[in-house]
Amino acid sequence: MTSLKIFLVEDDSFFGETLKYHLKLNPDFDVHLFKTGKECLDNLFLKPDIICLDFGLPDIKGDVLLKRVHQSNNKIPIIIISGQEDIEVAVNFLKSGARDYIVKNVHTKDILWNSILKIRENLHLINEVEELKEKLEQKFSFENAIIGQSEAIKDVFNKINKSIRSNINVSITGETGTGKEVVASAIHYNSERKNKPFIAVNMAAIPKELVESEFFGHEKGAFTGADTKTIGKFEQANGGTIFLDEIAELDLNLQSKLLRVLQEREVVRLGGTSRIKFDARLIIATHKDLKEEVKKGNFREDLYYRIIGLPIELPPLRERGNDVLLLAKHFIDMFAKENKMKPPVLSKEAKDRLLKYSFPGNIRELKSVMDLACVMCENDEILDYDLTFSSINNTDFFLSEEKTLKEFTHEIIMHYLKKNNNDVLKTARQLDIGKSTIYNLIQATEKSN
Repeated sequence: MTSLKIFLVEDDSFFGETLKYHLKLNPDFDVHLFKTGKECLDNLFLKPDIICLDFGLPDIKGDVLLKRVHQSNNKIPIIIISGQEDIEVAVNFLKSGARDYIVKNVHTKDILWNSILKIRENLHLINEVEELKEKLEQKFSFENAIIGQSEAIKDVFNKINKSIRSNINVSITGETGTGKEVVASAIHYNSERKNKPFIAVNMAAIPKELVESEFFGHEKGAFTGADTKTIGKFEQANGGTIFLDEIAELDLNLQSKLLRVLQEREVVRLGGTSRIKFDARLIIATHKDLKEEVKKGNFREDLYYRIIGLPIELPPLRERGNDVLLLAKHFIDMFAKENKMKPPVLSKEAKDRLLKYSFPGNIRELKSVMDLACVMCENDEILDYDLTFSSINNTDFFLSEEKTLKEFTHEIIMHYLKKNNNDVLKTARQLDIGKSTIYNLIQATEKSN
């Protein structure tokens, strides 16, 4: 805050002018002096940041004026300045919403100065929080959090819109890297619970023996090493949303305890006896087929029906068409901004190659590819050879991109030639093809280059 607008309401002209002069020594303080309560009320349209009220005004008593100001705007901090040293009067003002109570004496101006500085610091923090909330809402708006225009992603948007209208459980499925936590966050930050906690728990990352303590918390001394009381994830999420990622990894014994907690909407900390109520929306995610897990006996059927709620299936990136290019540009812009560089453009050849690749690692893999391409490219343009695909599953090497049979044949032959140090005879024997086929391919490749 660069400037702080302060209203001084004081009927004693000399005292009022003294306080005004003292406060205006700070160039950031914009001080307005009024002699009556009515003048103060008539000028509230100026939107003061702080109001300092004299308790004994000639037209309106301080307690009445405080109420009328708060009826207009209850967020304005009010400091009461009074000649009365009665503690009961001060307590009543503070109970009524006054931020501070200062007694008139030789120290008043200094105490008032310090009080205003503390309030300014608090207002600054409040403004920062509001700005962060606004940025958070923008970050998790559907347009910013989930990039895409394909029909497959439009169906996801539709289900997200339906999910935020109520507190129904949501189950998100999809391959690894499709953005399940991003969708869960978008649901939370666009719902009525957005100002409450969003607690994400990755089941696959928690050791089996610690899951119960993580979920429900524990009392001091509940087990060896429990030196302090710990609040569990469900308590932390009270009023907000708890997101259980990879829920299919949950042990069967703990599944029964989770079912009971969800049914009763209460937890008991390990080592404790008190039942603690909680109100948290449940969103779960998994890359596995929960129905199949139920059939295999790996997941409880009753828990399945309790948590399934509104199902949202995220499509793999290979089924999202031109969304690949939209996401690629998004990741390029992100990388450029983070590294304070000019965002490179995608060449036509690079775009064609991105559209042909199947992205087994989905969105997560695309981001990795684009980050590296931004580093490798020259002259602010990403060419096709700047794109490096590192498929982990070698059995899918030749199926990772959508190509014609002729293109696949070319790649297979060139792959084995490279592997055999350009030994044509050895490659021909391995692939059971004629030498002339390989020589013709080499000649055609040299001509095209």
